Amino acid sequence: MCVYIYRCLVQRPKHKTRQATQNRSKMSTECKKRAILVGCNYPNTINMLSGCVNDAKAMREMIVSRFGFDSENVELLTDEPESTYKPTRANIMAALKKMVVAAKEGDVLLFHFSGHGLVRRVEPPQPSNEGEAIVPCDLNPIFDVDLGQLIQQLPSGSSFTIVSDSCHSGGLIDKSKEQIGPHSTLRGTAPPVDYKTRGISFGTLLHCLETAANILMAAQNLLAPRAVDNAINTGTDNMRGIGSLLTTIFGNNVSLKFLPNYERDILNLRSLTEDEGILLSGCQANELSIDMPASNKNGGKAFGAFTYSVLKVIKESNDALTNRQLVVKARKEIIKLGIGQQHPCLYCSDENADAAFLGHQPNTTMGA
Repeated sequence: MCVYIYRCLVQRPKHKTRQATQNRSKMSTECKKRAILVGCNYPNTINMLSGCVNDAKAMREMIVSRFGFDSENVELLTDEPESTYKPTRANIMAALKKMVVAAKEGDVLLFHFSGHGLVRRVEPPQPSNEGEAIVPCDLNPIFDVDLGQLIQQLPSGSSFTIVSDSCHSGGLIDKSKEQIGPHSTLRGTAPPVDYKTRGISFGTLLHCLETAANILMAAQNLLAPRAVDNAINTGTDNMRGIGSLLTTIFGNNVSLKFLPNYERDILNLRSLTEDEGILLSGCQANELSIDMPASNKNGGKAFGAFTYSVLKVIKESNDALTNRQLVVKARKEIIKLGIGQQHPCLYCSDENADAAFLGHQPNTTMGA
């Protein structure tokens, strides 16, 4: 995913003065919106989903038409066969870093991910007890600690919103302030049996990585057989085995969690403050997000239940929605879809909870 710059331009009447024109020019320079949108369907694999690419494309259409993002600055990464820039971990992280480095005070940043999520307790002595992650198309996970490291680099006064439509996504930002969490009174019914969930187990991931390592070794002779054997024999269905395989395949292009200096580096990372980062998660940390097949319920296209609900709420609202309002309404829409075991959550400061989603202000230069 990549960088998006929002241009705050107003169509001015011809009688405006030169000073007004200069003021507008200054505003367009200062006010920017940037976005990175990812959709991973994992085609032709055992992990295949159907609605993630549609999610990313629909989100792009929405933020351009409704929230004033410049389409030239909206980066879309999908794993469609014809895509030349796949949503691998390396590509996603490079785009996120580019977006963060370019950010200035007042900028509004968005990272939307639709695909599989991963979660599993990790062994001591690592400081973090949980390891929530999203899974790019190359199955090289991006963990919460990786996103936190990026958010720490943002300039004061900028905002970074993550919308994650993936399983276990409730813990993707180091946030103690849970605005809307698991303590919900909303109830519904279990989803139909033909619905898939957007989560990969550690066992499945380990098996896929073992296969990939052996294929690379056999086809390109890039890996020594002993290195693969050692990685596979490190352990099954655990973080250490996965980390060993990932570093064997990808080298240092892996999560901070798997690098040699992880314990030292993670201790040097400060905890995020409440006003750093806004997370709209498709579900809470111990829940699964639903990948809906095409049906009459969702306009004949496959979508993620969360992304579909968020976009539906925005389309049906004439006014700006706060982050809190958007998540509450999305929860109700998911119930209407017959899905009762998925509860979207919001993690951010009190101020950001009551701020407009993506800084949207109707009937102003930031409006649709």
